[in-house]
Amino acid sequence: MFLLLVCMCGLLLQGDAQNRAALWRGNDQSGRCQYTFTVPSPVESSCPQTGGPEMEDLKARLSLLEVLVSRLTGGYSGGPQVAGARSQSDLQEALNQAMGERNLLQGEKERLERELAGLQHRMEEMRRETERLMNRPCPPQTVVPPSPLGQDSGLIKPSGDSSPVSRLMTRPSRQGDSSSLRETVWPYGSPRGFQEVKAEVTEVPAPDISEDSTGCGELVSVAEPVTHRKADNIAGKYGVWMQDPEAVSPYGPDMIWRIDTIGTEVRQVFGYEDMEQLSKGFPSKVLMLPELVESTGATMYRGSLYYQRRRSRTLIRYDLASETIAARRDLPHAGFHGQYPYSWGGYTDIDLAVDELGLWAIYSTSKAKGAIVISQLDPHNLEVKKSWETNIRKASVANSFIICGKLYTVSSYSSPTTTINYMYNTATGQGKAIAIPFKNKYLYNSMIDYNLAQRKLFAWDNYHLVSYDLRMSRKQGN
Repeated sequence: MFLLLVCMCGLLLQGDAQNRAALWRGNDQSGRCQYTFTVPSPVESSCPQTGGPEMEDLKARLSLLEVLVSRLTGGYSGGPQVAGARSQSDLQEALNQAMGERNLLQGEKERLERELAGLQHRMEEMRRETERLMNRPCPPQTVVPPSPLGQDSGLIKPSGDSSPVSRLMTRPSRQGDSSSLRETVWPYGSPRGFQEVKAEVTEVPAPDISEDSTGCGELVSVAEPVTHRKADNIAGKYGVWMQDPEAVSPYGPDMIWRIDTIGTEVRQVFGYEDMEQLSKGFPSKVLMLPELVESTGATMYRGSLYYQRRRSRTLIRYDLASETIAARRDLPHAGFHGQYPYSWGGYTDIDLAVDELGLWAIYSTSKAKGAIVISQLDPHNLEVKKSWETNIRKASVANSFIICGKLYTVSSYSSPTTTINYMYNTATGQGKAIAIPFKNKYLYNSMIDYNLAQRKLFAWDNYHLVSYDLRMSRKQGN
């Protein structure tokens, strides 16, 4: 303000300069009031021209800036439109890649969830099996009363004891198995007399067993599983494999067939020339079925594949030679798609089987209230010829198979050591509890069928195709 006053005084004092000086008042960029005045130069009539190196440098910088802006907005070729299209294409490609990775992760998540559910189910099975074993009472021991001692018996009477007791262990629980009969410890005198007693005890008539497994009696034992192949991918976790006992041209009797049953579009059937080709994994024939397959209950018989159509109680006979559907029929009142499955699930409501007597269906109905129903079918037109209703709840067993008209059920699909626990004879209409040891080597057995061609059991155990040798009693009266 002081300078401003001095300037004002100078203007007033110099009257001759009043006509040439000018004063302005206005706000600056920050909004503050600012006073400005100008005085013409008494020496220079005009200012020198602006420009020089500074101006040229400024122009060069502006040109460079324009080039950079052009590159950023228009790209190197085609201008803004081409750049926008390229950017959109890159974004779409990235989006597609992200969606693909998301789908893969989702599939892996579902697979892990299924594995977790299976493990939880197996743990529950093992817990129930443990409780059952813990609650089962121990078998009572049989005490043989003491034999009279004397010279005729050949036993030496010990001094100081007038009533010695010879204890024998419990007789074997399974008929024909004498390996568990333990020798009794005879603490008195010479063992000669004990040997005579033992000979008398072990003289028990053994059951008539057929070593060549060609009889049609009852099942006696099942051997250790033999692994033939492991499935290649997740689609082969569950499945069915089979052999036609009465093969028809153009396929030979050694032909092996396989169906992977994971997925909603199950229609491929793989054929192998023999067991060796199956082990190597090289199919010689692949069939595409016209109707989708439901679960693991399919079977082969007399040149046809028999299976259940997906989400229905319809049975289909597919002729292998002509590769066409030869017959179809609904199984009367049969449950389907999860109404009456085996304990492992898998939509195993209808299980087809073949044995020495022909074609069978194992299922249940609402009238049977979940109990297993067995029907013998006409292999030509799939008509029900005769049915039997058992008192076995289908959901309480892991799987079943039929040999010589007798239904056998398996207790657990996940326990490594389980049993074949029940047998129902269609010839007599009677059933009984049994206890034949059975092993689930890979802990998730989703299919067990009798293979009449080889007289073995075929099974699909957690990606693995396995078989079991059988031991049958000789054919007796049913």
